[in-house]
Amino acid sequence: MSRIYTIASGSSGNCTYIGHERQGILIDAGISAKAIAEGLEKTGVLPSTVSAIFITHEHIDHVSGLRVFSKKYKIPVFASAETASALITAGYVESGVSLNIIDGKVCTGDMQVERFSTSHDCAGSSGYTVTLGDGRKCAVCTDLGIVTDSVRAAITGCTALVLESNHDVTLLQRGSYPESLKRRIMSNSGHLSNTACSSELGMLVKSGATRIILGHLSRENNRPEIARSAAAAALMDHDMTENEDYLLYVAPPKNGKVVLF
Repeated sequence: MSRIYTIASGSSGNCTYIGHERQGILIDAGISAKAIAEGLEKTGVLPSTVSAIFITHEHIDHVSGLRVFSKKYKIPVFASAETASALITAGYVESGVSLNIIDGKVCTGDMQVERFSTSHDCAGSSGYTVTLGDGRKCAVCTDLGIVTDSVRAAITGCTALVLESNHDVTLLQRGSYPESLKRRIMSNSGHLSNTACSSELGMLVKSGATRIILGHLSRENNRPEIARSAAAAALMDHDMTENEDYLLYVAPPKNGKVVLF
């Protein structure tokens, strides 16, 4: 079976494997190369199985392990033109590594990967959908302040997806963050709240999503049980029953979560 494996998810690092035992891709490489390799091997996947790395944006929690991992295993890297430029400037890609611009669809192995634009406070921020050999589609969609019509169109019809559920608005507003940072997080180029995430789930399940993974949770401004409760309540409002109409997971910050589909 195919799998989405959130090796790490959150402000301390992000890295997701999509594929099976024989071949797959990474979305982001925001933990050390050693941690990526160990995370893959823990589920029986060799690092050499990774055929490509797709980067959502250049923030450190998405690229900290990219330079070493891509060089060691000679893996091509894909990103938007703006993100690729930022990766080069910051030295996150070695000169001998293949760095490619993705502005549409790319085929790797038996998978087709398609980029879509997201609303985040950096240039060229991306999400990705992956269409498998049997026609099923999955997606990784985090680090966005708002779900635009184009994002919604991209992730509609996915069987499985990682969708950001970053913060509980009340916890954020009452928390210790500076007001400027709170405004950034809650802006249209910040991060998706539990409420905003949950409001999309009914449509996604109706369009075929059976595996929903809540990702990129804030350690300071969210709790797994709060995010999960908000999602389940929203789906209940659509007369959808967990474990019958859908399966719901929360991606841990580390030590991974494998979801088969």
